[in-house]
Amino acid sequence: MGRNQLRRPCDRIEGAVVLLLLAAFLAAIAGTVFLGRHIYESQRAAAARVHPGVAVLTKNGPYNAGLNWAGQTTARWRTSDGRLHSGVLTTQTTPAIWNAPAGDRIPVWLTASGQPVAAPPDAAEVIFTSVVIGVAAAGGAGTVLIGCYGLARLLLDWRRLAAWESAWDLTGPLWTPRR
Repeated sequence: MGRNQLRRPCDRIEGAVVLLLLAAFLAAIAGTVFLGRHIYESQRAAAARVHPGVAVLTKNGPYNAGLNWAGQTTARWRTSDGRLHSGVLTTQTTPAIWNAPAGDRIPVWLTASGQPVAAPPDAAEVIFTSVVIGVAAAGGAGTVLIGCYGLARLLLDWRRLAAWESAWDLTGPLWTPRR
C-alpha cells in the first residue's frame, strides 16, 4: 500500500479489496467459533433436560424384515418421580423395540413430563457436529469471499485494460511507422 510511482489507482483499490476481504474472512472465522460453541451448548442443554428410564413392553415390538422404516409398540414406564406412564414407543425414539418380545425391558430417554424422546447425542457427537458446522460455515464464507475477489478482480482488469488501450492509442502511433 506504499507510494510506489508505478502502482496504478486500480492496484491500490485491489490491495484495499484484498485487505477488506481478509478482514471479513477473519471475522467469519471468529463467527464460526461462536456458532460452534452455541451449537455445542444448546445440544448439551437439550441433553440435560432428558433422563434415562426403563420401559416394559406390553406388546411385542415391531418385526424388522429390513424393509420397515418405522414401527411402534405399547409399553409402560416410570418417570424419575415414580409416576407410572403407559403409551406408545416408536422406533424413532426407541430403536431397541425392533423384534423385542412383550415383557422385555427396554432403555428409554424421558422428558420431565415422562414422554419418551430420542436419545441425546453423546459428547463426541456434539463436538463433531459443532466442528463440522463451523468448518462448513468457514468454508462457505471463504468461497463467497473468493468469489467476491474474483468479481472485483474482473472489474478492475476491465478498467486496467481500458486504461492500457487508451494509453496505447496515444503512444502506439509514435512507435509504429505508418505505411
